[in-house]
Amino acid sequence: MDEFEFIKSIQQKNYIQSGLIKGVGDDAAVFRQSYKDIVTAVDTFVEDVHFSKSTMNAFHVGYRVLAANISDMAAMGCDPAYYLISIVIPKHWTDQELHEIYQGMHNIAKQYGMDLIGGDTVSGKELVVSVTIIGFVDKDCARLRSSAEDDDIVFVTGTLGDAAAGFFLLQKENDHSPSPYLINRHRMPEPRVAFATALKSINRVTLNDVSDGIGNEAAEIAEASGVTVYINEAKIPVHNELLQFSNEQQIQWKLFGGEDFELIGTVARKDWPMVEEAAIKTGTLVKQIGYVKHEPKKNGTVFLEKAGKITKLDKAGYTHLK
Repeated sequence: MDEFEFIKSIQQKNYIQSGLIKGVGDDAAVFRQSYKDIVTAVDTFVEDVHFSKSTMNAFHVGYRVLAANISDMAAMGCDPAYYLISIVIPKHWTDQELHEIYQGMHNIAKQYGMDLIGGDTVSGKELVVSVTIIGFVDKDCARLRSSAEDDDIVFVTGTLGDAAAGFFLLQKENDHSPSPYLINRHRMPEPRVAFATALKSINRVTLNDVSDGIGNEAAEIAEASGVTVYINEAKIPVHNELLQFSNEQQIQWKLFGGEDFELIGTVARKDWPMVEEAAIKTGTLVKQIGYVKHEPKKNGTVFLEKAGKITKLDKAGYTHLK
């Protein structure tokens, strides 16, 4: 197929969002939203950097790239609505595989009521998928990393280290038991939009999505808020499937593995019961893992409590261009 035939083949026949005036098929998309704040983000996934054919099929590539962007929306406490795809297509990806990529995106987009409204298609030497996502949140209610305060509770959703363990199982020959759960956590993460939006009644909640490991994400909160974050290693929740690995692997993956696309956050102690209510309402596992302090000489730093000792937790998750 040429570019225009391909665009026609992936165009939605029906749109979900009522505010959409014009989607795919013109020079630009048009939507109308007059009573909420607009939130937008972009992520780029590159073949053999973020994914490879050896560990993912085309459907999972599409599913995961959009899931990562939806998780950014969850971290802002907003509802995702639209997405645009720019894709660089090499010759070694077939038409069938390209349609499977878009099917993966369509599958998760449908779960969250999202519409594909545009993008760009070009040829190149390696597959590159760049997603721009647009969402809406009540005015002045976006959740920011800079809102953590002294004596806040630090919490996380779900279990951590799963995606890194799943990737390990996919790429290495090893003696560990195969785990469809861990592999699916790597290939098909579940963004926590429902939980994040269920926190609307709480005046102040800090959220950050766990894309690069909580070592990185907690540090981003500490730096943006000008506070000190303490995390108790033993309280970080892990799935039973992770227990087959060594203690060293478990600690490495749950602190620095990333790509679980869970949420780490902080909230005032008085509001913790409301967080628990949101967790029950949305069927989300939520655990306290630490606390926040305002300590001028330490602010911007994260400390790890482990076996009775407190040490500085390095910002050591995955970092591009490092």
